[in-house]
Amino acid sequence: MSQEECPVRRLLCLVMLLALALSLSVSQVWAADETADEITILYTHDMHSSFLPKEGPDGHSRGGYARLKTLIDEQKEEHPNALVLDGGDFSMGSLFQTAYSTSALELRAMGQMGYDVTTFGNHEFDYRASGLADMLYAAVDSGDPLPAIVDANYLPPQEDEETWDALYTYGVQDYRILERGGVLYVIFGLTGVDSDECAPMSGMELHDPVETAKRVVKEATEQCQTAYGEDPVVICLSHSGTEKGKGEDYELARKVDGIDVIISGHTHTTLEQPIEVNDTYIVSAGENSKNLGVLTLTRTQDGVELKDSRLVPVDERVPEDPQMAAWIEEAKSQVEQDYLADFDLEFDQVLVDNPYQFDTVDEVYDTQHESTLGNLLADAYYWAGNQASQDPVDVALTASGVIRDTFPKGPITVSQVFNVASLGIGADGVPGYPLISVYLTGKDLKNAIEVDASVPPLMSAAQLFYSGVGYSFNTNRMIFDKVDYAVLMREGGITEPIVDDQLYHVVTGLYIGQMLGAVESSTFNILTVTPRDAQGNPIDISQLEDYILHDDEGNEVKEWYAIASYLQSMGGEMDQKYGQTDGRKLVYSSWNPVSLLKNAGLPTFVAILALVIVVVLLVLMVVLVRKFILRRMRRN
Repeated sequence: MSQEECPVRRLLCLVMLLALALSLSVSQVWAADETADEITILYTHDMHSSFLPKEGPDGHSRGGYARLKTLIDEQKEEHPNALVLDGGDFSMGSLFQTAYSTSALELRAMGQMGYDVTTFGNHEFDYRASGLADMLYAAVDSGDPLPAIVDANYLPPQEDEETWDALYTYGVQDYRILERGGVLYVIFGLTGVDSDECAPMSGMELHDPVETAKRVVKEATEQCQTAYGEDPVVICLSHSGTEKGKGEDYELARKVDGIDVIISGHTHTTLEQPIEVNDTYIVSAGENSKNLGVLTLTRTQDGVELKDSRLVPVDERVPEDPQMAAWIEEAKSQVEQDYLADFDLEFDQVLVDNPYQFDTVDEVYDTQHESTLGNLLADAYYWAGNQASQDPVDVALTASGVIRDTFPKGPITVSQVFNVASLGIGADGVPGYPLISVYLTGKDLKNAIEVDASVPPLMSAAQLFYSGVGYSFNTNRMIFDKVDYAVLMREGGITEPIVDDQLYHVVTGLYIGQMLGAVESSTFNILTVTPRDAQGNPIDISQLEDYILHDDEGNEVKEWYAIASYLQSMGGEMDQKYGQTDGRKLVYSSWNPVSLLKNAGLPTFVAILALVIVVVLLVLMVVLVRKFILRRMRRN
């Protein structure tokens, strides 16, 4: 209120504040007389710009914000005081993300749908801190309704004044205190350790999640007690996650008292019923807006108790909200004009007809295997590399961790291709990770193939898919020595041995190149994969952007555009070779000694040596014990 306003208006405001305080006091007395208050929380997480439904392998679609808006409105009609919350990663996963920094379509869509509060996930930093800041400014400048954002432990360094200013301008806080239907809520946001590791270019500083949660719960609870004389319902929007009932959010609940609900994002977990630990309910609804979580609790004098928890499918049975659908169509037009026009493509343009069933993303992750989807993507990078480079490409590769969607049967459109390879941004500031062109020695290329054999059981996102090589590995062999056969695959089915000291031209995505550069530290210095230039000089990982592939006009070759162009080159029909695997990757399990020792390397021989030493020591111990016993017997 400005200083120029009249005293009468100030008096009216004072009266309203007194009335609000009185109503809160009355509601507290009323609650003390009742056995419980019923509260409802509607929640999502990991929506990844899923404005439109996505078709599944069964031919049916799930998700889409026009459907989600319908369900939210229905629930709020039934539960007028319901909160609508989100656990982060609301961006990055479809063509709509290309307007992230300029138009903030995701936050504005959430405002249209009636979200109260969200938090940041690691993918909100895919366009780095500057992209996040631009997005926050764009959201505020739009004048549209927006959700509040809470973030208590993932903050810019002190000197990053631009990002701090953007957070301040938007109103990002550690926590928010909301009142609904006479109930006070404290809602705060956290980022987990793995989430931070998945955002290597964020520029943020991670503060300990557990210690931050303890501080926020104590501070916010005391604030509610002092101001309103009652304890709040405490809700954490955590982008940390759970896996198989455990994980970072499980540990958070176990170690921090006073959290009533954790809306758990990041791991794309779907929990039909909450995980309950230390009087905390942990809930997850799955990714890509495929479900709306509905949690109903009863509030008693001792805290909260679970009354009902369910996931409402956002499927074809849900009618689209017409206003939301119209809003999305306008957003599509904006994406076509501001982004796709530069590639001479349209949002729903059909690139190829596909009669084949490809792996789902879950199937890509589940087991180590040759995948027609992985083959197609690696082949697309191989093809695009040869289109853009004068030096023929020997090998191309991609990784399961960057495959974000699959291709359905039927027409494949531009938007569906982008969904498959939607991550990141290039050095040019244009959305989409670019391809890079580097060289590996034969020894390091073999190590890179060994990464695919040894690391995925520890990290499923590290499964690799190659074009230009054929190889096999035995899952029962020693770790870091599982590959027993690896060759170059040339046109016409010709194979060539991989020579250790020879340089090979390799094309992959920028992010994968950065991750491969960290192989040495993650394999205890056993495997090294050092990217090099054409003369064989090592390239520092921080300088990989200097080796981005460009087309004839100087534009970065984006991963998704390489796939789209490769599909276009097929002449309208998916190449039949993707109807089945071609044997380039053979995964098997055998205890046959010949297989275990075939082309064995140092890790296997070290293990054998260690085993021999152990056996020798055991034999010596048996001999010594036997001699000792015989001596005692002779003396007796």
